[in-house]
Amino acid sequence: MILGCHFLKHGLALGSKIIRHRKGFLTSVHAYQVRGDENLHVKELLEERNRQYPSSDSGKKMSAGEELPVTKDDAASVKRPQFGNRFLENPDNVFQHNAWDNVAWDPEQLEAAKKKVGENSSQQVEPDKKELYEADADRYWNEFYSLHQHKFFKDRHWLFTEFPELSSDNAQASAKESSSERGVSQETAGAEATHQDGASQETSEPRTMDSLTTGGSNTSAEATERKNEDCEHGPTSSRTSRSESGTDEIHAASDDFPGKSAHKRILEVGCGVGNTIFPILQTNADPGLFVYGCDFSSVAVDIVRQHAEYNPSRCHAFVCDVSDPAASFPVPDNSLDLVVLIFVMSAINPDRFLSTIQTLTRLLKPGGRILFRDYGRYDLAQLRFKKGRCLSENFYVRGDGTRVYFFTQDELRELFISAGLVEEQNTIDKRLQVNRGRQLTMYRVWIQCKYRKP
Repeated sequence: MILGCHFLKHGLALGSKIIRHRKGFLTSVHAYQVRGDENLHVKELLEERNRQYPSSDSGKKMSAGEELPVTKDDAASVKRPQFGNRFLENPDNVFQHNAWDNVAWDPEQLEAAKKKVGENSSQQVEPDKKELYEADADRYWNEFYSLHQHKFFKDRHWLFTEFPELSSDNAQASAKESSSERGVSQETAGAEATHQDGASQETSEPRTMDSLTTGGSNTSAEATERKNEDCEHGPTSSRTSRSESGTDEIHAASDDFPGKSAHKRILEVGCGVGNTIFPILQTNADPGLFVYGCDFSSVAVDIVRQHAEYNPSRCHAFVCDVSDPAASFPVPDNSLDLVVLIFVMSAINPDRFLSTIQTLTRLLKPGGRILFRDYGRYDLAQLRFKKGRCLSENFYVRGDGTRVYFFTQDELRELFISAGLVEEQNTIDKRLQVNRGRQLTMYRVWIQCKYRKP
């Protein structure tokens, strides 16, 4: 039986069952799932959250900043194993869980997705506006964080399941546990698929995409996703911004630098307001661990520094545009054990992908790793874009001015290997997310990678 959903003009068909929906309903619910992308506009996220959880005990709708009610599914997700372990073997059981892993897409779905992308990219943003989005990228992210502060994304505790290197000093040992050993399907070089949360994917797509694009253009808040999250990841932008205090002026690292005495150093690129930094520090009591966080947005970095758990003896946040070839860092070359890229690369201009990875590779120690997770090709978010939002092939601008790119596994493989790294993981997560209350299904595509510096 076909697992894909047939999207009709006024409804969603699963098999022979037609499910009506309101215009604009099919939006990403990523910010409230265990693993995903977090780049949707606040209004869309709140609408989706209120649909999934219609009311609290008092019957009151939730608003921005409120915590989700704890459910059995939420509790189970805390210790949930890596993605790739929950399979939909019987389509009749699709609404028994909130999400299903590695859902197969048939040729009809793939063609429908390609057609939808062809349609929404047929009319591109005007050249002068493209230049404006590039030149003012930092402004859009600063406006986003000024508006939402620390209330938009949730802490990414799920990262320790997907990337055990972040919670253990045994980075090499855990890294050797391949995704295949953890039940995750490895994709070959020629496969058009991408894996979880991140990078890009080409093989999973919904049957008919008409209803996916119903509603406005995707405005997500994660810009580098770097404001991403559980959809909680966000992207960063391509221009460097400086904080008003001037304390973010970054100088090339000298013999004396923050975290010099640490034996393990982690850099999160696109740190946002600290949704990854602080969970890492909370999970690791090791005094020899030092975490760096940089973001394109000076507002986001200021919020990190004002956090109650910000301790300069354990972490250092700074403003930086990593896509700028002239960017300097507070650490010397060959000094980092891990670089974390969670929904960040997708927010960068594709023309700067390679130079960005080359810069980060230079900072890694031999044996150091880049941990990557981002959007895949034909993800729901890509299919929902309307005409006039496309900047270039597979690169779009959201309604709030932030940008997003959708990767494929092959693109990422070529990118990281060209930068001199060795592949340890490059997997695609073709996730079927389910709203059981409204009997709706949504197809997500994310890519997850690990690449090591030899």
